[in-house]
Amino acid sequence: MSAHGNILVADDDAAIRTVLNQALSRVGHQVRVTSNAATLWRWVTAGEGDLVITDVVMPDENAFDLLPRIRKARPDLPVIVMSAQNTFMTAIRASEAGAYEYLPKPFDLTELLSIVGRALAEPRSRPVEKKAPETPESMPLVGRSPAMQDIYRMLARMMQTDLTVMIGGESGTGKELVARALHEFGKRRNGPFVAINMAAIPRDLIESELFGHEKGAFTGAQQRSSGRFEQAEGGTLFLDEIGDMPMEAQTRLLRVLQQGEYTTVGGRTPIKTDVRIVAATNKDLRALINQGLFREDLFYRLNVVPLRLPPLRERTEDIPDLVRHFFAQAEREGLPAKRISKGGFDAMMRYPWPGNVRELENLVRRLAALYPQEEISEEIILNELYGSAPAAKSQAEEGTGSDLPLGQAVERYLQRYFRGFGAGLPPPGLYHRVLAEVEYPLILAALAATQGNQIRAAELLGLNRNTLRKKIRELGVDIYRATRPSGSIGSLQTE
Repeated sequence: MSAHGNILVADDDAAIRTVLNQALSRVGHQVRVTSNAATLWRWVTAGEGDLVITDVVMPDENAFDLLPRIRKARPDLPVIVMSAQNTFMTAIRASEAGAYEYLPKPFDLTELLSIVGRALAEPRSRPVEKKAPETPESMPLVGRSPAMQDIYRMLARMMQTDLTVMIGGESGTGKELVARALHEFGKRRNGPFVAINMAAIPRDLIESELFGHEKGAFTGAQQRSSGRFEQAEGGTLFLDEIGDMPMEAQTRLLRVLQQGEYTTVGGRTPIKTDVRIVAATNKDLRALINQGLFREDLFYRLNVVPLRLPPLRERTEDIPDLVRHFFAQAEREGLPAKRISKGGFDAMMRYPWPGNVRELENLVRRLAALYPQEEISEEIILNELYGSAPAAKSQAEEGTGSDLPLGQAVERYLQRYFRGFGAGLPPPGLYHRVLAEVEYPLILAALAATQGNQIRAAELLGLNRNTLRKKIRELGVDIYRATRPSGSIGSLQTE
């Protein structure tokens, strides 16, 4: 049972104040509500309240300006920040200002009550506020969808830690952007960010690239060369496409992660290392482990904080924001201003985006450069996406698979997937990759339908409860997301 407390609520929206008052009072909390920051500040300085819930934007003051004063006056007072702005920078600013938790609007009341209970039950020892980095309100990550809100909140929690992060996701979802955001807004921002793509380096040179080599270590090594670990000292090392790392290099990387030191190729003296590791892959590492192609112990060393980036087809509501962002970038580079018609956006929302955000960015840049008209029509979008406009219309009317039986939709997807390799074949392990792709959304949907009840979800799926728990753990299914029923009466939003 959560501890009861005296809760101060500040929000300019009367409907939200009323609902929060009723919901919090119903579970035994004492609640005081206000519509302005001045009253909230008066209550805080008078020593009232065990917890604060506040919106960011209020008539008389922004919560991000008020938070540092609250943190100074009452460092043990937890503050939950709400916002309808729902951007990456909002989540980061909330974290850096010392907020206990950030909740994007609309939010679920069950989730809010859980956070309130956790905050009141924790020991009253809060960290000192952190100085925000002096960076403009830029958007390293774009999107306001629920899927991206989960990513933003996870990143905000990770910024002030050195935990190793494993970023998973299809090609083109923005894994390096996330890695850079972790670095540029984290405590290692003053150190270097060094990226290395394992798939782009010959196998026999990977160890030299990572750890450096001594003069004469191998044929052609005419002088000492520093490796990426040395170059990233004090900063972040981003290991992209980690699934392509050869087994011998995996063994050496594991030793570095375990011991915190390495030796150069041809060297004998151990070198201490101080870097944060962020890894990324578009492969199913568990399938590679089963095939003997990836070390299981290295996987667990790297997978401390797993972060799955959703493909664009799972966050199509972000497409308008992304398009405007890429058009603005193109305009800053000297290309003419453009906009997309409503029909054009509708066509984009129906398209499956196999190349994800990277494919969308390339399309937007092509539209900005090649078409003279200021407004891009639906016909142009269809022609660009599908080839000829008549064929495109036919495909759009037919649907991209959402109206098809599951078997046919999967068959069409696999046909497109194989065509993407031309005369070649996909990498080995396709069977396990496909099963994992289907299992994840299936289990997530079952948990969402049962509101996170694992016993009912196991019964629905026809699985043993222990089997379901194992799959949740292995696949990294986000139970936290699944327990938030969409469209619930607890969903609130302000304009």
